[in-house]
Amino acid sequence: MESVIGLVNRLQQVCTALGDHGGGDETDSALPTLWEQLPSVAVVGGQSSGKSSVLESIVGKDFLPRGSGIVTRRPLVLQLHKQDGPEYAEFMHAQGKKITDFNLVRKEIADETDRITGKTKGISSVPIHLSIYSPNVIDLTLVDLPGLTKIAVDGQHESIVAEIESMVRNFVDNPNCIILAISPANQDLATSDAMKLAREVDPSVGM
Repeated sequence: MESVIGLVNRLQQVCTALGDHGGGDETDSALPTLWEQLPSVAVVGGQSSGKSSVLESIVGKDFLPRGSGIVTRRPLVLQLHKQDGPEYAEFMHAQGKKITDFNLVRKEIADETDRITGKTKGISSVPIHLSIYSPNVIDLTLVDLPGLTKIAVDGQHESIVAEIESMVRNFVDNPNCIILAISPANQDLATSDAMKLAREVDPSVGM
């Protein structure tokens, strides 16, 4: 199983390098892309729903940017690798640079997001690939997507609401995608944006 997960991880990295990723507008393509053929787990939720807390609990480290409004503005492909030895992180755009201070991982995610989207709070479907190596994780790949929202904040176009939903749908509409829908513990699941979208994509999803 570890070898299969490793192969999928490498193929996802190749796809991104070639401009093939799940959140783009691929309506003009008559054939499915390689990314669409790969299994994935997409983390979906509204803004401030607790997605970051869930991911950091899985990893056992605080490493994701925090703040108000839309913090996740690019998909984050998080590849976890179980191995003995010291814990470190490595970005695909900075291969060979092992980061052991996870505060620097948080900063690099924010800087790399701004590099593509600018500081105008816009979004991009081009993913950031982050690999974390640790004896305390399991071999797993998760795709953290921008939080669903109902209103634009200062500095954002009104179209941002529809753009985020379209990006998320482009990922989760893939039949090879497992949806990890995150909702706050104090929210009624009947009003959960993540559960609503999951049921629209897959009517077999229960409450």
